[in-house]
Amino acid sequence: MTQFRPCIDLHQGQVKQIVGGSLNDQGADTNFVSTHGAAYYADLYRQHGLTGGHVIALGPGNKEQALQALAAWPQGLQFGGGINPGNAAEFLEAGASHLIVTSYLFEGGQFSWQRLEQIKAATGSERLVLDLSCRRTADGWRIATDRWQTVTELAITADTLRELESHCAEFLIHAADVEGLQGGIDQELVQLLGEHCRIPVTYAGGARSLQDLQQVADLSGGRVDLTIGSALDIFGGSGVTLAQCIDWNRAQ
Repeated sequence: MTQFRPCIDLHQGQVKQIVGGSLNDQGADTNFVSTHGAAYYADLYRQHGLTGGHVIALGPGNKEQALQALAAWPQGLQFGGGINPGNAAEFLEAGASHLIVTSYLFEGGQFSWQRLEQIKAATGSERLVLDLSCRRTADGWRIATDRWQTVTELAITADTLRELESHCAEFLIHAADVEGLQGGIDQELVQLLGEHCRIPVTYAGGARSLQDLQQVADLSGGRVDLTIGSALDIFGGSGVTLAQCIDWNRAQ
């Protein structure tokens, strides 16, 4: 059944909630900047037994905070952001349950099966999460890399999902166009994921209330989990509380 999955987004060494589509080399439109470090949130999730959440480093300058979070909730958090075969072992040894990979898998906008095999050799498919974060185009959704700024030629379709699911443990999919806007989820994308994903998948983007958890459950037949960021009280939001999300998980 659909679960709430927690997150810690790191940008320029701080825990933030940003508008996903605005992220670039200069910065990002920001909804929230925390006075707490990443370890505070990781420990909060540990206290409540919230597993399967993700720590995402959005650009450089976030490694120290990421390592502190992983140390605070060993094997309780997935980590993504600049992962490649050369640094994968370090983050697994630091306590990440899984590693999340996107940009490394693409060369010149083209998906590289060779690179997928290389990262699998470093992590094991059982500890690899493929981040298929995407942007909506005229003919569906295409995977976006480089902090969601580069739209690749690889579309999210039933065939793509089936091809990739045997190479990893989970999918993580941010709908970059609605990320951080609290304007509602991308319903069509959630429905597509529910229909075609046979491994665990977490959707993020646009969630604004507890009702969104129910909506994701209904649209996906309970097969897609949901991350809520900017709307959550612990990130300065007023749409839903962490306590409500914990109660939801327990009720499932």
